[in-house]
Order: sequence, then C-alpha cells, then structure tokens
Amino acid sequence: MNTQTCKGDNIYYRKDGRWEGRYAIGRKTNGRLKYGYVYSKSYQTVKEKLFPLQQRSKKMMSLFGKSLMSYEEWISQWKKDIQPTIKESTYSGYCYKLERYLLPYLGSIQLYQLDTEKIQELVDHFMTELSPSSIHIIIGLLKKTINDARNQGLLFSNPCDSIKLPKRNRQKVHALTVDEQRALMKAVNSIGSDNAQATTLALNTGMRIGEIAALTWENIDFSRGVISVEKTCQRLLNEESHTTYIHYDTVKSISSNRIIPMNQQIKRVLQKLKRNSTSEFVFAINEKGCEPRMLTNYFHQVRKMANLENIHFHQLRHTFATRCLEANIGIATVSALLGHASAKMTLDVYSDSMMNERVAAVHAIERQAI
Repeated sequence: MNTQTCKGDNIYYRKDGRWEGRYAIGRKTNGRLKYGYVYSKSYQTVKEKLFPLQQRSKKMMSLFGKSLMSYEEWISQWKKDIQPTIKESTYSGYCYKLERYLLPYLGSIQLYQLDTEKIQELVDHFMTELSPSSIHIIIGLLKKTINDARNQGLLFSNPCDSIKLPKRNRQKVHALTVDEQRALMKAVNSIGSDNAQATTLALNTGMRIGEIAALTWENIDFSRGVISVEKTCQRLLNEESHTTYIHYDTVKSISSNRIIPMNQQIKRVLQKLKRNSTSEFVFAINEKGCEPRMLTNYFHQVRKMANLENIHFHQLRHTFATRCLEANIGIATVSALLGHASAKMTLDVYSDSMMNERVAAVHAIERQAI
C-alpha cells in the first residue's frame, strides 16, 4: 500500500486506493474556491489528466473570477442580502418566482455564461404558457438579480438589457352590471352570514380582499364615519417547509394606507356586525381573523345563490370604481379611495368605464357645430 498521501500539484492518495487530483472551477459566494476532481488508480494518469484542467482553470479564473459561480449559488447569497431590506410578502413572492420559473432553467449556469441568447430562449419558452404581464414580472426579477451581481463586480453587463419581451395586452376591467350587483346583494342578505357581508363592504368601499381580512374594530370609527385601511392579510409560502401560513403586514404602499368614508349602508352593516362580534377582527371565525381564502369561499356561496358564473372577488373592487365613475365622481377622488399611487394609474385601468364623459364630449361637439 502506498503510504504517501500527497505528492504536490493538488494530487492526493485516498483511503480507497485511488489517486485524486483537484482543480479550481470557481468560487463560492463566500469567496472560497470550489473544486472539480479527477480520479485514477495511477498517480501518473491523474497527473496527465489534471494538467490541462488546471491550465484551463487558471485562465478561466483570471478572466471571470467570482462570476464562475452558478446563478443558483448567487441567488442563495442574494436572498440573504436582500431579505432584511424588503417586506416579508415581497421576499416570499421573490422566492416563489425564483424557484418556480428561473432556477429550474438557469440555476446551474455560471454567471459569466448568462447571455442574451439563453435568456431570450427562456422568454420564448414562457410565451407558450404565461401571459405577457407575467413574463414581464419574472424577467424583471431576473434583471434585478443580475443588476445586483453587476453592482458587486461579478459581471460587467446585464444580458437582460437586450431582451425582447412580448407586448403587454391592456387588461379590460370587468365590473358587474347594476342588475348583477343587485342580485349579489340580495343573495348576501338571504344567506344571513356575517362573513358574507365582506361582499357588501367590497362593493361599497373598493377595498382589496386582504385589506378586508385584516380589518379590526380599531380601524372602524363610527363617530367620524370612516374606515382606516392600514394592514393587509395574505397567505405566504414558507421557503423551508413549503407550507403556507397567514401573514399580517402593513398595506403595500403609502397610497394604500388610506381613510374611506362609510355610506349609510356600510355603517348599518358594520354596527350590526359589531353587536354580534367577540373578536378584534371585523370578519372572524372562532375569534380569529377570517383569512382571504375563507372570505373567497363565502363570496362563492353568495355568487352561486345569485346565479352568477365566472366572477371573482376582485371584480367587486372594479365594480365600486366603475359605479363611482358612472356617477361622475372625479378621477382623483376615485384614485384616493382605491389607494392607487396616482390618478394616472386609475385612468389607465378604468378609462373604458368613463363612457358618460365620452358621450357628453361628442354631444358637446355636435352642439358647437350647429
């Protein structure tokens, strides 16, 4: 048995009777070298195999340095760096998109090998199964992760800058008709469930389902007749266990933190709910907050009773905005009630709902011409 365990040049004798040669193939996110290996029962064979690999390794290390780490290795470090700086819900969303859409295709590729051609191929693949809007979001995340790698000196440029993305289709808002809205409200009152009144609240305030689920009685000021929208509730994915959990957090933006006046219908509904409530939450099950998934279940009970198909809870928010615009409420006011970042955003989403203004405009032109 050969008792000499090392002969230099990174060649070692193993306990299993083979010789092992190692060569650098890159660096880990902590800066330490990462190695590749060759094996043989003969020292000379290992040495002959190892020499060209070591020469290539030196050249690659000189040219690309830390960018020899894989995209997955970079993402592992990137998540640690970014997690303390963003909201928990944002981090959870990033992790899901990375695991579902990016790492399966790009994870094993070394950073320096991420080029426009590979990413364009991924975009073209996504176009067969995802909407243009989803593709923009996913590639936007990819671009952000690569930009951060560039900012740390791991790359010289971002290959996403030259990618051709599909044109986003303008999504038309589908609000309920007045008759559908009346049918829905009739069904709410027929069911008689307190939690079904979340439908009434959404139709009369435009609140998002997560905002409604997080609503507590502290947010309801009956004396002033206002609702304070401060928090949201949603299910997030646990990265380690791959299970979901309920998470309460502040609303997603400064503009989403808003005050909404109560009309008389909402005031009556909330006062009745308050008399029956034993929970801190406006909508609750066994004193715990009624999460969005359960509120959705109550909504579908109402929808079915109203004989309405193919509608979802978020359409109640669209319906509120549409009724406001049909009543000639100013766009700035509607934007503030919805918690949009700007009136432009509201116009972009609901311009087709402003038909009354269009009709008035064409009739005004007609009168001027007479």
